[in-house]
Parts: sequence; C-alpha cells; structure tokens
Amino acid sequence: MSVAKKQYKRVTVKSLVEMKANGEKISMLTAYDYTMAKIVDGAGIDVILVGDSASNVMAGHETTLPITLDQMIYHASSVIRAVERCLVVVDLPFGTYQGNSKNALDSSIRIMKESGGHAVKLEGGSEIAESISRILTAGIPVMGHLGLTPQSIYKFGTYTVRAKEEEEAEKLMKDAKLLEELGCFALVLEKVPAKLAKKVADSISIPVIGIGAGGGVDGQVLVMHDMLGMTHEFHPRFLRRYLDLYTEMTGAFEQYIKDVKSKDFPNEKEQY
Repeated sequence: MSVAKKQYKRVTVKSLVEMKANGEKISMLTAYDYTMAKIVDGAGIDVILVGDSASNVMAGHETTLPITLDQMIYHASSVIRAVERCLVVVDLPFGTYQGNSKNALDSSIRIMKESGGHAVKLEGGSEIAESISRILTAGIPVMGHLGLTPQSIYKFGTYTVRAKEEEEAEKLMKDAKLLEELGCFALVLEKVPAKLAKKVADSISIPVIGIGAGGGVDGQVLVMHDMLGMTHEFHPRFLRRYLDLYTEMTGAFEQYIKDVKSKDFPNEKEQY
C-alpha cells in the first residue's frame, strides 16, 4: 500500500529528516544564478546547493579551491532571490573554516546574513568537528560532506573513488556518526562504494545524499551543468545526462550567426 507523500510549501532542514523517515528520496541540484535557480525551484527540487563547483563551471578554474567567500555570497544571493520553495545550502569555500573554528563561524554568519542562505556545507569529519560545533552554536544549520572531498584534491592527488580500503571505510563510518552526533542535519557522500554508502545511510538518522554513491542512500545530487549536458568533457559513471544542451545550444548559436550574416534576422515581424 503506497503512502501519500507530504506536500511541502517550503522545504526546511526538518522536511529532509521527515522525508528520510517516510522513505521519500530527496532531490538536490546545484545552481549559481537567478535564472537557473528560478527554473529548478519551479520544477519542484527539494534542495539547491550553491556549490563551490561554481569555481569550475562558472569561473573555469581547474579545482574548487580558488573561489572566495565573497564570490560564494554573490552566487548564493542570486539564487536566494529566485527561490520560493526549496532549501538553499551554501558551500563554505576552501580556507574559510579549516583549522580555525572562529573563522568558520565568521564565514558562516557572513553567508547567512549577506546572502540569505538557509544552511552551510563543510567538507570533512573529525578534523573539522570544532568548526561544525561552533557554527551550530549560532543556530546555523550544517550539512556535512564525506568521501571524495574536492577541496582536498591536492592531498588525495586524484578524483578516484574513496573508502575502498577497510581503514578508510571505517573512518568514514565513524565520521558520519560523529557528524550526526554533532548536530548536522544531513550529509553528502561523494564517490564511495554503493554498499558502504547504504551502510552509512542505514546507520544514521539524518539524510544521506549521494553523488556517485549508489541508490541505497536517501537522495541524490548532481551538478546542474553536468546533468543538462552543458559540460561535455566530463564522463563519470555516476552522471546521467538528461539533455544534450551543449549540442542544442551550439546549433542555436550557429543558426543565429547564420541568420544575422544572411540578413534573415531580424525580419519584418521582428522590428518596430
């Protein structure tokens, strides 16, 4: 017997916990600007992540490390002005919380006050426990992030699957339980074996949202530009492309150029 899913006029951190308890999967996508955020919010997404992946897809950097707190606040502010329903989570960028819990709190307060974001996300486990605790004392909701943590790319040296070995898998499990105990409302697991991800999701009460972590978790997140096929050089196993906008947009641009050059655009109906 199917159970009718609760309709949320506004998604909150409490909503996500309820979704997990009710067996409803959580949908999450990145967005970085007003126009795209308005479309994805209107489609009914549960969570928008204003990810530090903006460093890659919006600014063209090789890694997520260069993006600044001011830039994250700019992107988050643009998204917040568009949304009416979904929860907006904002990444704390590299260098704004690691090793300094006061800096972590100050950075989080700036995001909440200056962008209007609803929550922040941090990468790491026991190493950043003090920062998470300090942020939470200010009443700011925190989403965790374990597994592949892109801000640590130079430590790992590769974007390969994490926690395949027993020692790292055990640490990930301990860190997930620690993040729950500290008070995180949810957790992102990136590029970890599906069996381990399911084990984590089953062992904690907070929602686990996966990217490259299989279907046994409580929700999924993708980078919008990847799932729309705007980025065409990126081909990880976990990515499903729902559109091929790279090809569609290239065709539209080429047709526009052709129409302008041939004087077909604008025609008589397209002028005053």
